[in-house]
Amino acid sequence: MIVVHHLNNSRSQRVLWLLEELRLPYEVKRYRRDAKTMLAPPELEKVHPLGKSPVVTDGDVTVAESGAIVEYLLDTYDPEARLRPLAGTADRRRFTYWLHYAEGSAMPPLLLSLVFGRLPKSPMPFFVKPIVKGVADKARQGFIEPQLRTHLAFVEGEMAGREWFVGDTFGAADIQMSFSLEAFAARGGLDASKPALWSWLQRIHARPAYRKAIEVGGPYELMR
Repeated sequence: MIVVHHLNNSRSQRVLWLLEELRLPYEVKRYRRDAKTMLAPPELEKVHPLGKSPVVTDGDVTVAESGAIVEYLLDTYDPEARLRPLAGTADRRRFTYWLHYAEGSAMPPLLLSLVFGRLPKSPMPFFVKPIVKGVADKARQGFIEPQLRTHLAFVEGEMAGREWFVGDTFGAADIQMSFSLEAFAARGGLDASKPALWSWLQRIHARPAYRKAIEVGGPYELMR
């Protein structure tokens, strides 16, 4: 039995969604973030040394990292390649690109935005606050926000004229890209001014398997 070690407000929501799309039975073991630090609880370290989510266990197999979990589940449970293009095709190369882009390129500026946005609110001596705020504002205005705009423009351009990230049908690349683009919608400037991506968000939110995954995993707020 597949067990999803599910952390609230985390990337593990994508794993639940993929399992629902694949119509696979699974169990959910729930973990809660610390309300103050927003970090995962130490219990997750018993599953994987880094103590991060998502992690899945499948018998004696343990797999961490979203992209690796997606590939494991597709390799093991999607022999008809319903959610991933066939190997050696142009669509497969595009799939692999988005699988890695989601975490390797899209998420770093979003995480920097989160960190530098929280810095001025952190506990510190009052006389240090103006300095920290000045540094944080410069980092955001000079580097982070231009990066966010660049990535949004790039992905919007890639999705122009498309309904899904790869080929003509929904697939696992859409699932993998969902977390970063929902984070962009929460804090990174993605709105109706990016019609291709905005429409894509409405389509994924309408999918029954997406809604079921939210029901199972619970509502989540990204990058707050």
